Parts: sequence; structure tokens; C-alpha cells
Amino acid sequence: MIVGLTGSIGMGKSTVAGMFKDLGVPVFDADAAVHILQGPGGALVPDIENAFPGTTGPDGVDRQKLGQAVFGDAEALQRLEAIVHPAVGAMRTQFLHENRDKPLIVFDIPLLFEKTGTQGLDAVIVVSAPAEMQRARVLGRNGMTEEKFEQILGLQVPDLEKRARADYVVDTGVSLDQTRDAVKHLIQKLTSGQ
Repeated sequence: MIVGLTGSIGMGKSTVAGMFKDLGVPVFDADAAVHILQGPGGALVPDIENAFPGTTGPDGVDRQKLGQAVFGDAEALQRLEAIVHPAVGAMRTQFLHENRDKPLIVFDIPLLFEKTGTQGLDAVIVVSAPAEMQRARVLGRNGMTEEKFEQILGLQVPDLEKRARADYVVDTGVSLDQTRDAVKHLIQKLTSGQ
């Protein structure tokens, strides 16, 4: 069973992905893959430097500089995605091969509905919380502004639509224990074939 895990910014997707990992489910984290590919000595650093001069250094890609180079520029973002997505796809294929005997595998994909799509997935889980909780979480992050938050939301499929398109919804607007119990229950359901 291959499941996609997604959710809008500040919904708690990373926390829920961690719960799946803690409960023994292999999780492929697309963002973590990007960090490896763009980190010190990362395979994509030379290509990104060629496409966006001055955005890399000894520590790999300078995410702030690269963000400034592509934020609000659809064409630049497409060029970056053309570099990053195939490499992440190759890492995902390798992960799938290494975990092919597991009963359940989770792909943590932030932009599943926006970019990746659901092809190859048996089900989609959306992580969601009330809008006011989402706003408080995101605006509590370093360097986040109202304007930046609104721009990010504008690029993402609205939470209500994600919930409607999901096979399962994990509510993170409750306590961590309640969310963890919901994840345990979901793992049992997905691995028992119910």
C-alpha cells in the first residue's frame, strides 16, 4: 500500500509524518531529499549554480538566495523544478525499491495536488487543522510575514478542496496524543485492507 501524505503549510504534516516513522512505517520525505540534493556536495548544486548564479556556496544551495531568485517568478520556478523534480523522483524510486516488502509506505509530498499528482498512489492522506491554528503556526515561524504567508497560500490548493479530494484526513487541530491515536488507527486500517 503506497500512500501520499500532504497538507498545506502549517497544518502539521511533518509532525504526522514523524508519527508514521515512529510507528515503523517507511516515509519518503520529498523535502528531506531536496535538502540532501542541495546540501554540501549535493548532486544538484552545480546545476542550480549554473541556472541561478550566486545562489550556492560551500554549504550547498543558499535557500534564502535561491528563494529570492525564484519567488514570484513562474518561469524561474519552472526552471528550478526541471532540475529538482527528476532527481527527487529517482530517489523516490530507489526508496520504493528498498521498501518493496513493507505492507505500507508513505510518501510525504508537500505539493501533491499542486505539482506531483496522485498517480502510483493507493490512497491520499491530507493533514488539516483549523485555519486560525494554521495561521498562528505559520506566522510564528522565523522570517514569516503575513504577505509571504498569503502568497504561499495562493500557490496551494485550498485546504477545503484538499480535504474533499483526500481518501483520509488526519486532524491536527487536536492534542498530539489524539493525532497519534488517529495515525495508529489509520495504519491498522490501511494494513488490514479495510
